[in-house]
Amino acid sequence: MISQKTFDFIKDISLNNNREWFQDNKDRYDDARENMLEFASALIKELSQTDPGVAEIDPKKAVQRIYRDIRFSKDKTPYKSHFGIGLSSKFNNKPDTTGYYIHITPGGSFAGGGYWQPSSEHIKAIRQEIDYNAAELKAIVDDKEYQKLFGDIRNENSLKTIPRGYDPAHPDVSLLKIKDFIGMHNFSDAALLKPDSYKTVADVLAKIYPLNEFLNNAIA
Repeated sequence: MISQKTFDFIKDISLNNNREWFQDNKDRYDDARENMLEFASALIKELSQTDPGVAEIDPKKAVQRIYRDIRFSKDKTPYKSHFGIGLSSKFNNKPDTTGYYIHITPGGSFAGGGYWQPSSEHIKAIRQEIDYNAAELKAIVDDKEYQKLFGDIRNENSLKTIPRGYDPAHPDVSLLKIKDFIGMHNFSDAALLKPDSYKTVADVLAKIYPLNEFLNNAIA
């Protein structure tokens, strides 16, 4: 589970986002990060029962750094006001591919996955797979349980016009116009504070697995 102390630390650092406060509260950060590592480890073990591709992921690599890269940002606050966990779905040595993401912050936690901002090469391959095999993708994203958890994937981020090379009258034009193949589900603080919250999150991420497999097959 996520500890209340972890939520408290995130809340406090969002109000005191400076190096002096962080150094004075370094022990709290260490405790919060250790809690996130324990959560990530349990989550990986649980999710690997559905997606074996995550089984060998090191929790220390999955839990993202709290330090912000401020080199090219107007926002110079040095720390994130959340903890993030990133898991590659299949191609663990490739950063730009399908996967899962868990975002932990008081009042705004969520988890989901898919493929955000595919490369031009990959988006072409995915659209080609949709052109050939749209029925498989529709069976995944139009499933009632999927839509209850994640909503309609067509409404997330789509092109205003049909991709080049495709007929505007294509029967699956709404799928071909998708730019980000993702699904995200919100979690309350209370849900994440429960002892078996890692199972709850893993159960939600398991519903993303078929989408990741469809996308992986397209770009393999």
